[in-house]
Amino acid sequence: MKKVLMMHGPSHNMFGHRDKNLYGTVTYEEINRKMEETAKELGLELEIFQSNHEGDFIDKVQEAFFQKVDAVIANPGGWTNSSIAVKDALDILTCPRVEVHMSNVFKKHNGTAQAETAKTATGVIIGFGAEAYCLALQAVAAILKD
Repeated sequence: MKKVLMMHGPSHNMFGHRDKNLYGTVTYEEINRKMEETAKELGLELEIFQSNHEGDFIDKVQEAFFQKVDAVIANPGGWTNSSIAVKDALDILTCPRVEVHMSNVFKKHNGTAQAETAKTATGVIIGFGAEAYCLALQAVAAILKD
């Protein structure tokens, strides 16, 4: 069974409680539950990780590299546009990497968002709300099948 690591960034544990106009009312727990169901249907083993701390997030990326996970899905959240350290860490991965965002990150910051972490991803799924996470799993399953 192929192993996929889902990495949630800062404040994602607060989905359903913050910025409901932007992220909706679905909770972090509901997103993860739906991802686990989808992963099972796709025959994937899923590990879910969330951190509000940049260093812990980077440590987990490096751990994934050494454990040779088959794919990584990442939503770096607030680090997407601003953290070269997170981008550099994600760049070491040799497995497929799909970046996912619930909202269209290019609509934020007056359209000046750069999505630094997405520039070297295998693919990016944005703007589909909580469904973006399951779409990312489907994309990973298709990539790993080839």
